[in-house]
Parts: sequence; structure tokens; C-alpha cells
Amino acid sequence: MSEPERQIRALYTASTVTVYQAYAPEIGLPAAQHGHFPAAWKRDRMTWIKPSFLWMMYRCGWGLKEGQETVLAVEIQRDGFEWALRHACLSHHVPELYADQADWKRQLKRSPARVQWDPERDLRLQPLPYRSLQLGLSGEAVRRYADEWTVAIRDMTPLAHEIHALVRDGDLDSAARLLPEEHAYPVEDELLAHLRI
Repeated sequence: MSEPERQIRALYTASTVTVYQAYAPEIGLPAAQHGHFPAAWKRDRMTWIKPSFLWMMYRCGWGLKEGQETVLAVEIQRDGFEWALRHACLSHHVPELYADQADWKRQLKRSPARVQWDPERDLRLQPLPYRSLQLGLSGEAVRRYADEWTVAIRDMTPLAHEIHALVRDGDLDSAARLLPEEHAYPVEDELLAHLRI
């Protein structure tokens, strides 16, 4: 059965969902060590979280890109994640969802979260025919993410490097076995109705 074109896939439990980010070591290492973001982490700028491990690997080059050398798994409360989705706006104008360009811009300005659907990636980081969620948080959403929703932060850099080494060696089966187990995230259709195109 083929994957829906737009569907949230994630590692989750009954109460949490795991999202990924990558930072320079001076941010990422203390975050993983202490389980919360350090004072140097900026709460006044947009931060993008990604439920897809492989999309994060595409974005940070397996933790080898400058400024993205520390890959973090951030376990957050599902209630918070869903609050962000409920209060999100698409990051680009879609005529079917907004009265006009000005209406979309007004909603975008008011929204503490925004959504992009980008092509999911395979182990070689090539695009797949279905899309993965990116969730941008700003303002109130950033503060809630850092101070209320975050349950745990783990350093995934060693795992990223191990999987990358297996991919480089052509051992895709072993690499795939190490990936976090992501499944379709159970959300009501109404929660995503304003975010699907």
C-alpha cells in the first residue's frame, strides 16, 4: 500500500512524540546533558522541529554540516505538539485554504507555528514521493516548547554517524535496522485539515 502524500510519521508513545533538531556543540551538548535548552539557546527566534529522523539527516548532513554537528532527539508532550499543529499556518499561500494572499499573510503573522511539507528521504537521502512534516515554532510556541513541552533530550549524533557509515559501506539493511521506528502519527483529520494541500 502506498504512503499518503502528506502524513505525520513519528516515533511516539501514549504521551510523547520525538522530534529532531541539530545544533552546534555549544548548544546541543549541554541540552542533551541537562535535558533542557541552555541559556544561549534563543527563545526569540523561530525553531524548526522535524518528526522524521531521515529528513533531519538530510538537513544536517548526518551531523557533519557546520553548526549542526550535534543531532538531538527531543521528546515532547503530545498535547504540546498537537497544540502547535492546531495553531499553525502553512508557510506558503494555498488558494484552496485561504480567501486570498492577504488573508494568508494575516494568518501567518498571527500564528505561533507554521508547517512545511517537504519530500521525505530514504537512507541515501534521496527524495521519496511522499512528504514529511516540518513544524516551525515562534513566539509563544517556542517558549512552550522549551519550558513546558520538553520531556527529555538525547544526543543522537553517535547513532547518526553509525547509520551513515553503514550507508556509505552499502549495508542498507543494517542501517535501516538502526533507524528510529516511525509510524503514522494518530491525529484527527480536523487537526490537519487546515494544513493539508
